[in-house]
Amino acid sequence: MNGLYALKPWYADRLAGVRTALARREVSPDTLTAAGVLCAAAAAAVLAYVPAPPAALPVAALLAARLGFAKLDGALARDTGRTTRRGAVLNELGDRAADLAVLAGFLALAPLWLVAVAALAATLPSWVSLAGAAAGAPRLNGGPVGKTERCLLVVVAAATGWAVPVLAVIAAGSALTALVRLARIWRELA
Repeated sequence: MNGLYALKPWYADRLAGVRTALARREVSPDTLTAAGVLCAAAAAAVLAYVPAPPAALPVAALLAARLGFAKLDGALARDTGRTTRRGAVLNELGDRAADLAVLAGFLALAPLWLVAVAALAATLPSWVSLAGAAAGAPRLNGGPVGKTERCLLVVVAAATGWAVPVLAVIAAGSALTALVRLARIWRELA
């Protein structure tokens, strides 16, 4: 069950020209990781301060950029032979920081406890995947509510103002995604 993650190869093909241009300009993959986090923080600010539905378009554009940078940083590192263990750590930390930054935009729209629960749940699928990879299982991505689906749900909140229901879906869906990944890892390691 890969969800929208199944579109990753198609999306990577669309970004090939951008990747080539970035490689020619010798842009650091770490710069792209940081740009993704900044796009996530900007999307959070728009979500918090611009009412729905006018917030939808800028939030969608910023989150599309966030996802693009998340795809480009690792691909650029591989294309240019600049993969490093530090870069891998920075990539994972950048992804978690971006996830949390986006959800921080809900602090102006929903109860703190719900934002905190959604933020914790949103990080669980990645922690499960990283734990599995550390134990020798393949690194899992996707799922019912992975990174891409969470971004889409945030756009729904920006378009409708339904912060509380969207956070509930993010929390429950992310927990489900973590359980699905854990079950796959468990079978893989048997």
